[in-house]
Amino acid sequence: MGTLSVNQNKLQKRLRRLVGEAITDYNMIEDGDKVMVCLSGGKDSYTLLDVLLYLQKVAPIRFEIVAVNMDQKQPGFPEQVLPEYLASLGVAYHIIEKDTYSVVKEKIPEGKTTCSLCSRLRRGTLYTYADEIGATKMALGHHRDDMVETFFLNLFYGGTLKSMPPKLLSDDGRNVVIRPLAYCSEKDIEAYAELREFPIIPCNLCGSQENLQRQVVKEMLHEWERKTPGRTEIMFRALQNVAPSQLADRNLFDFNSLRIDDNATPRFVDVMNL
Repeated sequence: MGTLSVNQNKLQKRLRRLVGEAITDYNMIEDGDKVMVCLSGGKDSYTLLDVLLYLQKVAPIRFEIVAVNMDQKQPGFPEQVLPEYLASLGVAYHIIEKDTYSVVKEKIPEGKTTCSLCSRLRRGTLYTYADEIGATKMALGHHRDDMVETFFLNLFYGGTLKSMPPKLLSDDGRNVVIRPLAYCSEKDIEAYAELREFPIIPCNLCGSQENLQRQVVKEMLHEWERKTPGRTEIMFRALQNVAPSQLADRNLFDFNSLRIDDNATPRFVDVMNL
């Protein structure tokens, strides 16, 4: 990468620090873990692998890294790019070949959003593969902006208050999913990907779909950030600072049992009895 400028050096240090903090805060990686890093060929997963490989060298614990990419058989997919890149790093890797592209094109009508089915098929395959190779953690490249976007997607379109957690146990209990980039901004990741000159592979299946709900939310958040810099960070902090008693979920908080506390100190003093 050559000699870094002051700003480039700050960017690299910031990303490494934030990833380290997220890993520590949520106990994402423990001594002896086998971490399966899921690579899509995009800027986020490249950055994730790059930073984890650095932390592997300096961390006070020992953990294994295995990079895994899923070749979904999209037409024109440059299947040699990732193997060549990973081989140059000397990192262990696996390429899973599974034609989910044909399934998505068969099931989803032309012009309709493909992301939901595509991600579901990909996630199921990766979950199973992580179990097969004995990976104790599955690392995904979602960052802070993804998590805030997902919160608003669920709020606006799903009627739920939920997002992507930094750490997740799969429904069947067989996988622990971690998102070490949880504290990192997309802007920093974009800049770092350019700095490192990662061989980016665009997603031709869904990347060209402009009218995705996520794209609408992304543009909304970008506009908010433009008008009020720092707002995305504030919203992310809100996801870490939930007050169940101030919402309305009866399963999360016991509203039925709320009663006046007869033992509480009176607010008003009876001056006649002083």
